[in-house]
Amino acid sequence: MSRHRTFFAVIAVAALLVLATGHAAMSSDAGTGAAPAGALATTAGCGKTPTLRSGTQSMQTSGKNRSFILRLPDDYHNGTPYRLIFGFHWLGGTAADVDSGGTSGYPWSFYGLRQLSDNGAIFVAPQGFNNGWANSNGEDVIFVDDLIRLIEADLCVDTSQRFATGFSYGGGMSFSLACSRPTVFRAVAVFSGAQLSGCSGGTEPVAYIGLHGLGDTVLGIAQGRALRDRFVRNNGCTAQNPPEPSAGSRSHVITTYSGCRAGYPVVWAAFDNGHTPAPVDGTYTDNGATTWTKAAVWTFFSQFGSSSTPTPEPGGCTATMETVNSWSGGFQSTVTVRAGGGAVDGWTVGWTWPGGQTINSLWNGVRSGSGAGVTVRNEAYNGSIAPDGTTTFGFTAAGAPATPTLNCDAS
Repeated sequence: MSRHRTFFAVIAVAALLVLATGHAAMSSDAGTGAAPAGALATTAGCGKTPTLRSGTQSMQTSGKNRSFILRLPDDYHNGTPYRLIFGFHWLGGTAADVDSGGTSGYPWSFYGLRQLSDNGAIFVAPQGFNNGWANSNGEDVIFVDDLIRLIEADLCVDTSQRFATGFSYGGGMSFSLACSRPTVFRAVAVFSGAQLSGCSGGTEPVAYIGLHGLGDTVLGIAQGRALRDRFVRNNGCTAQNPPEPSAGSRSHVITTYSGCRAGYPVVWAAFDNGHTPAPVDGTYTDNGATTWTKAAVWTFFSQFGSSSTPTPEPGGCTATMETVNSWSGGFQSTVTVRAGGGAVDGWTVGWTWPGGQTINSLWNGVRSGSGAGVTVRNEAYNGSIAPDGTTTFGFTAAGAPATPTLNCDAS
């Protein structure tokens, strides 16, 4: 495991530099994204003779050349819709590291999931700029959007079975996708992550598993808990302080939250070890061949059948807020209102400001409420939304930028 230890030592130094300099940029939810996930749906690549092959590939996205490593099942069949699993490398790591599994080899390829998939999934390891995931102006999210379009146009994918995972900075990128692409990815697994790649949106539910070490001195466990708690709220789970192992126990505790919305579980796996995705019980070492984490993540991902994606209730709606501009003492935001499985003939969005923010001006909506509570209902011209359609309203406000949890009611 000497190479793994070297990787993690590099991570520790590099990630601390990121946190000290504030290098990690907030993402911008640019681009339209891939098609929403739903029940089993075959892609354009189903039935085609593929042109993509396993190995290193490149593509143009956002006017730049980006590379990635693709791994098809050994017995790929163009009539079988496969899971699509993204694996994101850590700061200082590479797509090749994710693909190869380091010194642990194949048992740790794609954080151990490739072996456990038993040729039942397509894997892709994107390469980050400067070996990280700063996601400047949302370019890394757009890269993922474009990768999905490229892969699904050529290969057979089950669009209700897209997943993302990553360690450290790669965990931050997976969390960013959970925030910004909640209807694209069925579930995410975040190893020892923090909010390093932004969180555009971040108010809709996603199945979520977080894994973090008590002794993590690079990205402290409190940062991992904060990521988890966002999806505890979004997924409607019962808030709790899940049990964690005691210091010195060299063990782990896995907790599945109760009360979550059907199809949107949250799992928390805390372990007595440091900044690693591959802890081994009984020791303070890491080993991709023998760690328990790969089975925990595969069990979490594989519980979702091809028709397990929850369908929006007819007539329902959701709303997400994005900060699009900010300045000293103020900011501008856009709120996107999305209809569910049926048409909406009127909507109302409400939220509570967390820090004394106040709205100065608002357009494409009618505001009411006082104090920290805000309610916005539709104008006469934008109350009707087609199934899965959207409309927006915007505002300027005084105070620090914020993205509170939104409630949306449809009539």
